[in-house]
Amino acid sequence: MATENGDNLVCVFCGSHEGSDPAYAAAATALGRELATSGYGLVYGGGGRGLMGRVARSVYENKGPVVGVMPRALMSVEGCAEEVGKVVVVDSMHQRKGMMNEHATAFIALPGGFGTLEELLEITTWSLLSIHSKPVIVLNTNGYYEALKNMVETTVAAGFVSSGNRDIIVFCDTPEEAVAAIKTYNPPETRYGLDWQTKVAT
Repeated sequence: MATENGDNLVCVFCGSHEGSDPAYAAAATALGRELATSGYGLVYGGGGRGLMGRVARSVYENKGPVVGVMPRALMSVEGCAEEVGKVVVVDSMHQRKGMMNEHATAFIALPGGFGTLEELLEITTWSLLSIHSKPVIVLNTNGYYEALKNMVETTVAAGFVSSGNRDIIVFCDTPEEAVAAIKTYNPPETRYGLDWQTKVAT
C-alpha cells in the first residue's frame, strides 16, 4: 500500500538498542540504503535510538521517505526521531501497529527483543488469517533468527502449522536479498482465506 502522497513504504521491525554484534547496526544501515535506492520508503516505530534510529537515518539520508509512529509513553525510552522524516505520536501500541500495517507494502524484521518478536509474530498471524497478504521477511543477520527458523520447523513437525504456511515468513541473509524478496514474495495458498470485509448484522 502506498501512502496518500504515493510513497511505497516498507515497515521495519527492529530493536531500540544496537545489540552486541556490530553486524546488526551495519545491516540496519545497509537495509535503509537498499530500501531507498530501490524506490521504497520506511514506516517504523519512530524511535531515534538503536537499530530503529539507524535504519531511519539511512533511508532518510538516501532520499527515501520516512514515517515514524511513536506511542507517547515510549518517547522517553526509544527516543523520538523528529529530525528524520515525519513522526506521528499516538496513544497506544495498538494504534502504532495498526497504522504501520495500514501504510506498509511489506514487513521486514531486523534483530530485536521481545517487542520485535511480538510485532513479527503478530503480523505473521495476520497473514495466516488473511487479514493481509503482504510480504513478511526476516533479515537473519549472522544467524540471529536461526532459532526462530528452527522453531517454525518444530511447529510444522508437531502439527500446529501446515507445511505450506511455514512460507509465510521468508528468511534472508542479506539486506539485498531481503529487499529483492519483496517483489518475488507469494503468500501461501494454504492460508485460511477468511473474509474480514463482511460486517456482522445488527
